[in-house]
Amino acid sequence: MVTRAPAKLNLCLYLGPVRDDGLHELRSLFCPLVLADRIKVTSADDGLDEVICEGVEGPNLAVAALSALRAEGWGSPPLRVEIDKRIPVAAGLGGGSADAAAVLRLGRGDVAGLAELAQVLGADVPSQVNPEFSLVSGAGERIERLPAPQPFGVVLVPFAFGLSAGEVYAEADRLGLGRTLSELDGIAAELREAAVSGGSPLGYAPLLRNDLEEAALSLRPEIAEALEALRGAGAGAVFVSGSGPTAVGIFDDIVQADRAYGDLGPAWADAIVTASA
Repeated sequence: MVTRAPAKLNLCLYLGPVRDDGLHELRSLFCPLVLADRIKVTSADDGLDEVICEGVEGPNLAVAALSALRAEGWGSPPLRVEIDKRIPVAAGLGGGSADAAAVLRLGRGDVAGLAELAQVLGADVPSQVNPEFSLVSGAGERIERLPAPQPFGVVLVPFAFGLSAGEVYAEADRLGLGRTLSELDGIAAELREAAVSGGSPLGYAPLLRNDLEEAALSLRPEIAEALEALRGAGAGAVFVSGSGPTAVGIFDDIVQADRAYGDLGPAWADAIVTASA
C-alpha cells in the first residue's frame, strides 16, 4: 500500500511557560499541507521489520512508531516501510512526526490507544494521526478539530541547514520569550472565534505570528532575508514555521503563490509552492 504523510504548518505559534515535564505550553493552529512524504508499505522479504528513509541520518520516528505498535502486540506480518522524503528535514514542518503518525495509522483498528502512543513519540505526533485543521494546546496533546479553512496558497523557503526544536526553545528561554497561561487562553479564544467560520486565514492575518521566530532569527539571522523576500513578493502573511528555519508566505490561492515564486528570483530557487490540504 501507499500512503501520504502531510506536512504540518503552524499558522501561528504562541509560546507559554515551561511545564513540570519540561515542555512548553503552546497555543497553535495546525494546518496540513498538500506537500507530503510518500510512504510505501510492503511485506518484508527477510522476516524482519525494516524502515528505509534515504537521505535522513540518525534516529527515525517512523522506526519508533513501528516498534511501539509491536510492543502493543500488533500482529501484522513483518513490513518494509519505504519513505520518500518530500518534506524538508528539520525544517519546522513536522515531517518526522508526520511519518511516525502515518506508521501508527497502520495499526488502526488492531491496536488500542494510538493517541497515547503518539503522545509518547513526540509533541507533534498526536495531531498528525488524523491530520486535520486544529487548534492545538498543551505541548501538542490537546487537539480541537476546527472546520477546514478556505483553501490558500503557500510558498515555503527552506534552508540547507536545519534547526532542532530543542535549541530554538532553549534560545527562546534565554531571550525571556513567552506568555502567561491567562494570555494563552485569551489568544486561544481569539483563534477559535476567528477560525471557526472556515474562512481564509488571511482574514485573521494579524493572529498569524510565531513567538519562536525571534529565537530562530537569533540563531540564524539569514532567515530574515527570506521573510523579507516573501513580503516583497506580496504574501499576505509571513512568518517562520514552527521552530524554523523555514520561512512561510501565505497567499489567497496557489495561483498567486506560484506567481510569487516566480517573483522571488534565482536566489530562492529552492522555494516550494504548495497549498492547504
